[in-house]
Formats: sequence, C-alpha cells, structure tokens
Amino acid sequence: MPDAAPAPTVTPATKALHTWSLFRTLDRYVAPGSMPLGGLPESTGPAPDLLALPAGLAAHGYGSAQLCHFYLSRRDPAYLGELRAAFADAGVVLECLLVDDGDLAHPADGDAQRDWVSGWLEAAELLGATRARVVAGKQDPEEATLAASARRLRELADRHPDLALVTENWHALLPDAASALDLLARTEGRVGLLLDLGNWKGPDRHAQLAAVADRAETCQAKVRTEPDGRLDLDEYRTCLQILADAGYAGPLAMVHDGPDPDEWGRLDDAHAVVRSVFGSAGA
Repeated sequence: MPDAAPAPTVTPATKALHTWSLFRTLDRYVAPGSMPLGGLPESTGPAPDLLALPAGLAAHGYGSAQLCHFYLSRRDPAYLGELRAAFADAGVVLECLLVDDGDLAHPADGDAQRDWVSGWLEAAELLGATRARVVAGKQDPEEATLAASARRLRELADRHPDLALVTENWHALLPDAASALDLLARTEGRVGLLLDLGNWKGPDRHAQLAAVADRAETCQAKVRTEPDGRLDLDEYRTCLQILADAGYAGPLAMVHDGPDPDEWGRLDDAHAVVRSVFGSAGA
C-alpha cells in the first residue's frame, strides 16, 4: 500500500465530534466482546453500516471524528482497511480511536487488561487513526494504582510507537487535576492527555480544568444539558474559554448526550459556541 497523504491539521475551528454523540443514530450498537467490564450492554442485533458514517459526517460539515471502539463489529484488516478508505474518501480525519473499556490499574487483572487494550490499539493503527485514547484505571488514586497504571501505559506506548497514546480525566483513578498531572508525570512523556470538559462536575471544576488545560492535546468538548433538555451554552462557553486562555490549539470533538433526539441539531447549536470562542474554519 502506498504511503497515505498526511492528514489535514485538525484545529479548534474544525467541526469535529465524538461519535458517542451519535449513539442513538447508530442504533445504540455495542459490538459483542467490546465491553468485557460491562460498561454498556452488548448488542444482539445487526451492526450499523459504519462504512457509511464518514460520508454522513462530511454531509453535516464535519472534518474530524473520534470513534468509539465498541461500534466496530469487525477488526479484520480487510474491513478496517475499508473503513480507513471511507474516512479518507470523505475527507474526514479519524482523529482518535476511543478504547472505552479496560482497567490498567486493576491489582489482579491489570496485565490482562493491558493486553486487551493493546489489541484495540492494533485496530487503531490499521484504521490510520492519529491517536488512541485508553482508560487509565477504575481504581482509586493511590501510590500503587497510579504506579501500576503509569507502567502499563508506558508499556502500551512502547508497543505502539507510531500511535499517539492519550488518556482522559475519567473514571476513579483521575478524579481531579492533581491525580491527572501525577499520572502524566509518571508516564515520562510517552502518554498525553485527552481533556473531557464534562467529566469533572464539582463546584471547583473550572479551576480543575484550568490546571490541566495547557497539557491537553485533544479534547472532548462536552456540552452540558439542563434537566429540561436545554443545552447549558453559558457553561459551555466558560469551559471553552478556559481552553482558549490556555492557548489550546488541538481538536474539539463535540459531545452531546442529552435527551433531545435531534443529535445533529444540538451539535450544531454547540458548534455555534465553538465558533464564537475559537473562530471558524477558513476564517
């Protein structure tokens, strides 16, 4: 296979999404075997036509996407090659494969979890993803758990040197900026940070986000939803401005998981706020 052309640069102005936002659009599909720790119920019905997804994204103006691993019903090289070509043909950058399960800090099963994650990183490589995000751990942040997670993250980075590996401020191991910064330091520069704007929810969440914003190389720009279903666009603007003030220049993969069934429409509402803070593509 000839070398692929370099992927276009993805900036905050690029219209981008996290495909969790399309969970209903993709029939709530969760591939059998993709969630061994049980985070989501696995599907028994047919898989959606994932090969059509890149063209659908392009039709809605998207230039970049983060893909949830559990949408992949197959991982054979032929199928992954087809999906890679579909993204390229649509002009949509597969910016990150999101491995949404696994526990690298588990005291008994951590090595097995590392090996399971590594299999998905092989899929990310075949897909031509720019980077892959893995879960740091689902244990409380203690010396032993942080050290174990960091060791296994380094091992994964060493196994997959051509893939930019990131982890996220998510689950029990990384409940605050201090634990996230501690873990990143222990990875010795081999693992980066995907910053999710919606994962820290306490009253000090803005200060916590600001403490790590300058370390983020990619972002899940989650827009909060009010109990009545309305988007909290003021909160969204505040979080995006924290990134802008930190000089953030990476992707902003929008996330909407509210009750409104018009997923595309609500993402467009969120993107209007992104444009107001970061400008628009071509501006």
